[in-house]
Amino acid sequence: MKTGFKLAGPAGRKLKAASVIFALLVIFCSCGPKKITPEPSRVEPAGREIPKMGFAIQAGAFSSAVNASKLTESLRRKGIDAYYFVFKTGLYKVRFGNFPSEEAAKKKAGELVSAKIIQEFYIIKPDEYAVNQKERGQDYVRAEIVRSARSFIGVPYLWGGNTQGGLDCSGFSLAVYRLNGLSLPRSSREQFDTGFPVDRKDLRQGDLVFFNMVKKGTVSHVGVYIGDGQFIHAPGRGKTICTSSLKGFYLRTYAGGRKYI
Repeated sequence: MKTGFKLAGPAGRKLKAASVIFALLVIFCSCGPKKITPEPSRVEPAGREIPKMGFAIQAGAFSSAVNASKLTESLRRKGIDAYYFVFKTGLYKVRFGNFPSEEAAKKKAGELVSAKIIQEFYIIKPDEYAVNQKERGQDYVRAEIVRSARSFIGVPYLWGGNTQGGLDCSGFSLAVYRLNGLSLPRSSREQFDTGFPVDRKDLRQGDLVFFNMVKKGTVSHVGVYIGDGQFIHAPGRGKTICTSSLKGFYLRTYAGGRKYI
């Protein structure tokens, strides 16, 4: 006994025609060109927000950058991340530490006084930093970063003993940012990886500019962008911190800009 059935007449012819059209559509769709989804383009790291500074210790009052560098180096030998800078009176002072409370900062300072490493000290509070003066806005913070960078012009690049007691290029940018309340990491590579990428045409004062000066593809130098194609940096041993233009050699070795604000 047959279980199927077959339509006759016009109805059968219509069903057969529909079947042929369906088969052709299946063949066309399966054999036609396939839509290819392009691979995503390589994107630079998006960066991350760097933490703000807590309480810090400020010590020393030196007329010579060499003496300020010696104290900086002494602190670093004890595992304390320190840097020196030009105070508004023209003297060099040393600042170090990033403490969660004023009590913790005072305790550490007291230990260093007892060890005769420092004498008098001052505790820097978070509300003293430009980055925490929100009512003045981001433009104010950027302007203060540039002001801090300019205050270092003429300061010698120093290299003390077996440690970086002086101001190398990333030590300079670190000092400028930490003076304004942003805990920038130590090396130029870390600073480059941390910041948010910014096109050269979009650079603003206070951003950092990076260079491949030793080996192509490896960040080895950093400066603070101050606007109009100019940046401030510590160029190397035997030289002082100065302003340079983002052209010629520095344009050829330019690795990118980063923003943190």
